[in-house]
Amino acid sequence: MTGNEDAVLLHTDGRAARLVLNRPRALNALNHAMVNRIDDALTAWEHDPDVETVVLTGAGERGLCAGGDIRAVHDDARDGDGKASAAFWRDEYRLNARIAGYPKPYVAVMDGIVMGGGVGVSAHGGVRVVTERSRIAMPETGIGFVPDVGGTHLLGRAPGELGVHLALTGAQIGAGDAVLCGFADHYVPSVSLPRFLAELADLPVREALARHEQAPPQGELAAARGWIDACYAAGTVEEIVRRLLAHGAPAAAEAAGILLTRSPTALKVTLAALHRARRLGSLQEVLDQEYRVSCAALTSHDLVEGVRAQIVDKDRAPRWSPATLAEVADTDVERFFTPLGTQELGLAEPPPPTRASAPAHRRG
Repeated sequence: MTGNEDAVLLHTDGRAARLVLNRPRALNALNHAMVNRIDDALTAWEHDPDVETVVLTGAGERGLCAGGDIRAVHDDARDGDGKASAAFWRDEYRLNARIAGYPKPYVAVMDGIVMGGGVGVSAHGGVRVVTERSRIAMPETGIGFVPDVGGTHLLGRAPGELGVHLALTGAQIGAGDAVLCGFADHYVPSVSLPRFLAELADLPVREALARHEQAPPQGELAAARGWIDACYAAGTVEEIVRRLLAHGAPAAAEAAGILLTRSPTALKVTLAALHRARRLGSLQEVLDQEYRVSCAALTSHDLVEGVRAQIVDKDRAPRWSPATLAEVADTDVERFFTPLGTQELGLAEPPPPTRASAPAHRRG
């Protein structure tokens, strides 16, 4: 086997086909070859009558997937022309959309850490399982980036302003809050996962779940809706921070402190992306928007600087530019949403006209 094949293990077990992300030392971070391998497997299994269910898990004890290979994106943005990253995102976002519409049950086991790109290959599935070990987040603003892989679609549909809070702060959530916010459907204790997975070889998903599913533990966000909804309903990041600082709840002040460490540009673009995602509606339209935003980020200072500070040098002291929210102009935000012309992702493009709807040709 090649290294690329080792990074995603494929096998069938009875009626279930298994996808195992297998880069445990990198917390199963996704690269382009892994995305393509998953997509090829989904194509083969979609047309295999012996496969009734697809199951996604991650190797190792730490989690399903910590995200995309952001170090490679950093190097491409800093030293290259960005084409490799754009090509990766093009295939990754198409895979996210494919998972959302997959015609067979797609069971994503979101055990342990699930962040960024890991959310993209799991939370769009038809059956999303969390455990007491689940820690789910979209932490992109901390590296000068913006939630992608359909994350703004999911976050925009969360109750009240919970999605705005999670998107701007990058806060991690557990099983109960993942279900509340629409990132997951079912809670299975981690001790039950081996038997649950084994039973999927012989049983329909619904029957296997019925044997092991429990009510999720109580989360934290429902009780925080008061201050979250009041503060994050503001139309600008500046006003959100002002409301958080003035609210009086210790958790609100803590959230404000977190926001003031994030990339000011990424915060403003993220808020705009979420508001636009709510209006767009479909996942395909939102992924098209996210592709524009991600490609624009390749030419921004903050993405390279954020990854340098958090992942490369690990000094945890990014020097954002612009350095403050007040310095980020509306035009700085708007450029992230500029159409890409012939380079658009195009998932939401209307289908070509059928014979019946095509305009009639006039006779000369």
